[in-house]
Amino acid sequence: MAYEEANYQVVQKFENFEIRSYQERYVIQVRYNNEDGGFQKLFNYISGKNQKSEKIEMTTPVTQYASGNQQVMQFYLPDRFDQKNAPIPLNDSVEVASIKAGYFAVIRYSGFASDKNFFKHASILKNSLKKENIEFKEPPIKATYNGPFTLPNFRRNEAMYLVNWNN
Repeated sequence: MAYEEANYQVVQKFENFEIRSYQERYVIQVRYNNEDGGFQKLFNYISGKNQKSEKIEMTTPVTQYASGNQQVMQFYLPDRFDQKNAPIPLNDSVEVASIKAGYFAVIRYSGFASDKNFFKHASILKNSLKKENIEFKEPPIKATYNGPFTLPNFRRNEAMYLVNWNN
């Protein structure tokens, strides 16, 4: 099953990562503590638990990153939505937000989207960025593209950093 994916342009490829340019995009997001996962709240929103009772198709990737002592999980909204026409969430912990246009360094990997696998690849990417003298902003972002029933070796996962890119 193919899902709409956040649009980007690859601006430069390196040995084990690439720099991508993303336009502004809209997400629904939730902040949570480790004992209180955010996926179900976001899934409920796209399943119609919003003020318009509108079902919204799933998109990729699902992104996660640390923010202080919490985690932020984001579902990208389909391109037809923006801040004005996205249905208002019924759950107060879910919000519609905008991610500004920018450049991201991205390393792709397969396997499970475990924290161990993610931090291993985020570290590889961080070291590669330092080697190339590319400024980046913490924290790393985990992007997952596949459902839980996809075999690990067929999964697409990414670790990403927001970067300063002037080339």
